[in-house]
Amino acid sequence: MELSTSSLAHVPRDCRPRVVAPPAGIVHLGLGAFHRAHQAVFTEDAMAAGGGDWGIVGVAPRSADVVDAMRAQDGLFSVTTLDPGGNSTRVIGSSAGQMRAAADPGAVVALLADPTIKIVTLTVTEKGYKLDAATGRLLLDDDLRADLETGRPPQTVPGLLIRGLCARRRADAGPIALASCDNLPANGHRLRGLITGLAAATAIADWVASSVSFPGSMVDRIVPATTAATLAGASTALGVRDRAAVNGEPYSAWVIEDDFPAGRPAWELAGAVLTTDARPWERLKLRTLNGVHSAIAYLGAVAGCTTIASALALPGMHSVVREFIASDVAPSFEPPSGVDTLAYGEEVLIRFENPAIEYQTVQVAMDGSQKLPQRVLQTIADRLAAGSVPHWGALVVAAWMRFVQGVADDGTPLPLNDPLADRIRARLAAAPATPSGVVDALLGLDTVFTPALAEDARWRAALIEWLTAIDKHGVKATLAGALP
Repeated sequence: MELSTSSLAHVPRDCRPRVVAPPAGIVHLGLGAFHRAHQAVFTEDAMAAGGGDWGIVGVAPRSADVVDAMRAQDGLFSVTTLDPGGNSTRVIGSSAGQMRAAADPGAVVALLADPTIKIVTLTVTEKGYKLDAATGRLLLDDDLRADLETGRPPQTVPGLLIRGLCARRRADAGPIALASCDNLPANGHRLRGLITGLAAATAIADWVASSVSFPGSMVDRIVPATTAATLAGASTALGVRDRAAVNGEPYSAWVIEDDFPAGRPAWELAGAVLTTDARPWERLKLRTLNGVHSAIAYLGAVAGCTTIASALALPGMHSVVREFIASDVAPSFEPPSGVDTLAYGEEVLIRFENPAIEYQTVQVAMDGSQKLPQRVLQTIADRLAAGSVPHWGALVVAAWMRFVQGVADDGTPLPLNDPLADRIRARLAAAPATPSGVVDALLGLDTVFTPALAEDARWRAALIEWLTAIDKHGVKATLAGALP
C-alpha cells in the first residue's frame, strides 16, 4: 500500500500529519529534500498552531521524479528525524499541489499571478539565481536573455519570477513577498537586487518597489540525499510505501525577517525566529556551519572518506577545523547578540558527528565554484583586509583545488559536479602540473575569486604551501601533522 490520504488510517496515529491538503497560500520554487524537511515542516506546524490558508504549491524547476511521487501520494511525504537516541517519522501534509516548471512554465507564471498566493519561497541553490558568485552581479546568459527578450516560455528561475510578477501586476492581484531560503549572504537583499534590476527592464519597477517585499532568512538543518535506505526506513515506520521520504537531523532552525505585506503563517509558533535583520544569523551559519561543512567535505573526499562523519573522525580533522573556526572564522564577523561563535562551532561539530546522518562528502562538495565565495572566501577576504593571513582558510581552498583535479589520494576518481566544470578542467589542462601552476590556474577563475584575492601574494603563498603538502603527503598525513 502506498502513502496517500486514503491510506492514512493505516499509518500509526503519532506519525500522521497535523494538516492535510490546506488551501494554497505559498509557492515554493525548489522541491528538493531540504525544503521538504524544513520549510514544509515549519509551515505545517504553524498552520496546526495558528491556522490560516498557507498550503504550499511546490514547483520543481526541472526534475519530474519528486513531482510524480508526491502527486501519486496526494502531496503527502514523510520526514524521519535521525537521532542516535531513536528515530522518529512523521507524515507532512502542508502541500497544496506540485508542479514541474519545465513542463508547463505558463502555469507557474499564472500561479504567481493568483491573488490567493501571498508568498514565494525559494531553495534553488546558489546557481539558480544567475548571480556571479564572486561579485553578486547578474549573469545574463543566453537562457536568461531569451526569457527577458523573447516570448518563449521562461526557463530560468529569474525569468519565471519576473514573468510572474508582470502577470501579477496586470491582474492587480495584490502585494507579495519573495523570500530566499538559500545559502547566500544577505539573501533577501541579493534577491531584491536581482528582481529590481530585471523589473527596470520590464517597466514594472515602480510596482515592484511598492508591492513586493524581499525578506531575508537563515535556514539550518542537515538533510542528506534520499537513498533506498531512506525509503525503506520510512516504509517500516509508516507501514505504507513512501516514494518521497526524506531524512533530517534533530536540529532545525529558521530565522526570518518579518516583512510580509500580504500576511504569513504563524511561523513563530512553530519555533522560527522572526527578526528585523537576519544577516548576522546568515553570516554565522554560512561561515561557521557551511564553511566547516565544505572544509570537511573537500579534505575528506580527497582522503577517501565517503561521509562527513567518517571524515570528521580522521586523526587531526577535529583540531584543524577548530583552529579554522577560532583563528579565521570567528574573528571575521560580529555574531548575533548573545551568540558565541566558538560555542556554536562546537555544536556544529557535534551535529556533524551524528552517525545516523550519512551525508556524502561528494554531495557537500558539488557546486564548489558557487559555494566557496559565500562559505569560505568572504571569511578569507575579511581576514586579509584586517591584515591577517587566514592560514586555515587557505587549507580549505587548497583542498578544493586538490578535489577538482578529480582523483583522491588513493587514486579513486572524484566527480566534478559544478557549473564551471569545463572551465576548471580547461584551466588545469593548460597549466603546469605543479602546486603553483594549479593555484595560479584556479585563481584565474574570475567568477570565483575577486581580483583582490587572486592578486594577494600572502594568500597565494599559503595556498601553494598547503597544496604542496597535500600533493606530497596526502590529506591524512597533512591533517595529522598540521598542529603540534
